[in-house]
Amino acid sequence: MKEGIHPKNYRLIAFKDMSNNDVFLAKSAAETKETIKVEGKEYPLIKLEISRTSHPYYTGKVKLVDTAGRIDKFKTKYAKYKK
Repeated sequence: MKEGIHPKNYRLIAFKDMSNNDVFLAKSAAETKETIKVEGKEYPLIKLEISRTSHPYYTGKVKLVDTAGRIDKFKTKYAKYKK
């Protein structure tokens, strides 16, 4: 492998699905300021709105829960253009 092209901060990071509080560990070089304890060890934390445990395609659920309310905001913004 070439020297000097890989990130120096490649490490285990905890990813937390905020819709169902599922936490999983994966390696990443993403920057974060928050941390979380998982199994007694502290990891950098990345918060997700949707992950493999809450995505409708993987879970088999048809309805998608929009935690940010983006769909409602879009509908109200463009309701005046309805025919």
